[in-house]
Amino acid sequence: MKPVRNQQDGPLASKDRPVFSVIVPVFEQWHLAKKLLDCLDRQTIEASAFEILLVNDEPPDTSPPDLRHEKARLLQGSNRGSYTARNLGAARANGRYFVFTDADCLPDPDWLKAIASAFEASAQEPTILIGNVEMIARTDRANAYEMYDIVKGIPQARYVRRGYGATANLAVSRAVFERVGGFDTNRLSGGDAEFCRRATARTGASVTFLPDATVHHPARHDWRSIATKARRVKGGQVRSGTAKQKIVWTARTFAPPVRGLWMFLRAGRHPLRYRLWACLVQLRVWLLEMAETVRLLLSGTPERR
Repeated sequence: MKPVRNQQDGPLASKDRPVFSVIVPVFEQWHLAKKLLDCLDRQTIEASAFEILLVNDEPPDTSPPDLRHEKARLLQGSNRGSYTARNLGAARANGRYFVFTDADCLPDPDWLKAIASAFEASAQEPTILIGNVEMIARTDRANAYEMYDIVKGIPQARYVRRGYGATANLAVSRAVFERVGGFDTNRLSGGDAEFCRRATARTGASVTFLPDATVHHPARHDWRSIATKARRVKGGQVRSGTAKQKIVWTARTFAPPVRGLWMFLRAGRHPLRYRLWACLVQLRVWLLEMAETVRLLLSGTPERR
């Protein structure tokens, strides 16, 4: 990619402000933020081309660690969920493009370079860029839960075919983001899919998969973390959207996960051992999802972590 240029030289150039604002909501993951910042320090675009905004989504009386990073700004959120935190970051950002990721993600050195090249190539058309997410185990000997999370993954290419992508690796122009009003702050999960579909409907923006813009995501390595995510996702499905959507998701929850198991077994890029363990863990997740749906229908509080 060409270096970020002066204003008169191209659509990404800027003399007075950074081109990109990397926005990261943080909730109970401050111990991971240092590794993220280290990855951002190694980006191959000019350091002046981007800023970093870390939004503390914990209660105001919770003090995050002093990371002492010259490029990062710390914002205090309202403890109302990651989508509210992302909107706050966008409201305080200086960049022309917003790049969203999570505190537990590890971007490749060419991550922002690939995003910049893609925005330059599509300068005349509104575009939402969805980058690749690669799940990684902590060690060479992955346990059953890591195998499950690696096989399940965050399949951004498949998501893009359905018209959306996950905010673990999503970039959008300020103009598109502000025109559609940002993320739906009533959601604790699924707000990225809703945002992408609303943005395409209102602005005609395309949703494009960007395989060269990769972040690595540590696989969840115990049942507690797998269960927490499953509860959060189920809460977003059962408590958000239209009445019809809620009914559909509730009905799907109680149907055996045959399609999901079949997809796991067909995931030939992973060893057979990984796929078989993933199927066993998925059956346990299904039992949890049914119990969680019943709890939510009885007015239980949705999981937000």
